[in-house]
Amino acid sequence: MGRRLKDSITSDYLSAANRLNSRQARHRIVAYVESYDDVFFWRTVLSSFETDRYYFQVMLPSRSRQLNRGKKAALMRLMTDRVGSDMIACVDADYDYLIQKATPTSQQIIDSPYVFHTYAYAIENLQCYAPSLHDVCVAVTLNDHHIFDFNGYLRSFSEIIFPLFVWNVWFYRTPHYGEFTMSDFLSVIEMGNFSAVHAQDMLARLSHKVDRRLDALRRNYPEGVKAYPKVEASLRSLGVTPQTTYLYIQGHHLFDRVVSPAMTRICTQLIHERENEISRDSMHSTQRRNELSCYSHSVEDVEAMLKKNMGYVLSDVFAHIRADVQHFLDTYHAPAPAEATGETGATAEPPAGPAALAPDPTPPATAAGE
Repeated sequence: MGRRLKDSITSDYLSAANRLNSRQARHRIVAYVESYDDVFFWRTVLSSFETDRYYFQVMLPSRSRQLNRGKKAALMRLMTDRVGSDMIACVDADYDYLIQKATPTSQQIIDSPYVFHTYAYAIENLQCYAPSLHDVCVAVTLNDHHIFDFNGYLRSFSEIIFPLFVWNVWFYRTPHYGEFTMSDFLSVIEMGNFSAVHAQDMLARLSHKVDRRLDALRRNYPEGVKAYPKVEASLRSLGVTPQTTYLYIQGHHLFDRVVSPAMTRICTQLIHERENEISRDSMHSTQRRNELSCYSHSVEDVEAMLKKNMGYVLSDVFAHIRADVQHFLDTYHAPAPAEATGETGATAEPPAGPAALAPDPTPPATAAGE
């Protein structure tokens, strides 16, 4: 079957199409993402940069069937030699940001000025941004009673797993990555059934499991013991701290196995609390039924609200993503000198030479858990 035109579109093609438009028309920049779930997040990132001069269109690659497995790798293959100033790729960082060019995909994501990533492992990690979780509980239950410290819980969780996380990243930076895989790491940090009453006991059990695995790794990999301080320093320079490790572990595990179960238990308790309050304050049975019916129709689903959570816009990680976008626009879409001095009042022309093409090297600061 012949290739369709849209399968051959490149940044140069879009640039030519933009030049054919009138000078008053807004410049279109296409942003390709991995999946449907990513469209809203990247629109959140990009929309605030739109002006009367340019706008972003967030899209999925037309050959979406290739993205069912290894979505990011497939996207990067499709985008190779096609991205540019008018076509960008937006992906989850996964471990590719942390392993620092240990693989071709990692090198492309870090080096290309046309590829943007989440810094955190995935969008799910940002949806679980700890300081915002109480607000999600309020949105779900319409009850603002603060009965659980999600910020402290995820801070403690992060501090416990941080040493093992450093080991896991070390393995992925070496040819030994198959000897302590991400699945192995996630099996160790599995929390089990959540209970707010026994949260400290759960953290204590987690600490015991982590310590046992750390002892085994130290015995079997003396070269890892020597490399550990350097790897830890490297991760800290990239923005990972013991208090924010949760942002950099596998996103689905964090969302499905850590945060969502805890949120569900806490929200269930808050709903029962509100229902008891309605029953207690109702003057008669009819009022009670009406109030409870009205309240039940106002309660939201925990996972749905987590997926809509935008509290991450206050995080330092999100600010760093925005800084990357701003750097890209300043470099490739600043107005010509004549425009900059005219009515548009836009910024000065971008710097020339290699510095204009270099991605912003500044790492994100601590992202949560203050």
